Amino acid sequence: MSRVRALSVALALSSGMSVVGCTQPPESSQSAQSAQTSQPAADPVAQSSQASQPATSADRTDIYHVHFTKAAPGQAAELAKIVSVQDPKAPMPGHFLVLRHQEGDDWDFAVIEHLGTSTTLDIATFPPPGPATPLRAWHNDTFTAGPAWPEFATAMGLPGGSSGNTASSVYIVSVFLAAPGHRDQLEQALAPDPAAKVPVGSVRLQHLEGGTWNYLTLQRFNSWQDFATNQTAAASSSPAAWFDVRQHVAEHHDTLADRMATK
Repeated sequence: MSRVRALSVALALSSGMSVVGCTQPPESSQSAQSAQTSQPAADPVAQSSQASQPATSADRTDIYHVHFTKAAPGQAAELAKIVSVQDPKAPMPGHFLVLRHQEGDDWDFAVIEHLGTSTTLDIATFPPPGPATPLRAWHNDTFTAGPAWPEFATAMGLPGGSSGNTASSVYIVSVFLAAPGHRDQLEQALAPDPAAKVPVGSVRLQHLEGGTWNYLTLQRFNSWQDFATNQTAAASSSPAAWFDVRQHVAEHHDTLADRMATK
């Protein structure tokens, strides 16, 4: 990257989706692994635009940036202060969600930011490493396709949505890597359960560039009581859905989280 003088990287969604991605230099080899697809070749934009990408669903009209990060030992409180404040130059002010790990995967914070229907990364104006850099053990970044912001905000109980008071919401964050040749079947298996016993806000994001997963699902429950009710009902129901997902998935990780206040 040091020999590149100027590079503009753009992402846009259309019926014949073409995507180019780029990630920031990571703190550790774990992040470097997920960013390898971003290294430039002789003609990075042309080469990436020819890469094989699945067509997005018609209801995935917008781009979201997904950032997972783990704090360095003793730095979680300071990192929390930074990730909860949106960049003042963000293209969509106020359009972001910050979740804090409770149980599950190894990350401490997940930041999901709405970027609109297109976005551009320009290396000439890309910011230098920020104050979060020395506070992180690792991080990884993924661009995804998802629904329009009003739908996302309502499902996730964000301010401005129509979900009412959601301060005590509980979230399940899941990432899935499909088994070879099973991506379409996995997407169908991840559809929200219409027979859920409690209200569940659901969003599904499809990988565009970045991490090593294909889909990220977000489920929001109004309370821990609702979450427990849902889990109890799932445990006592037919295991068919449980087995169905596992026919099509090579790897997945689930994390319980709560939502942090943002600025």
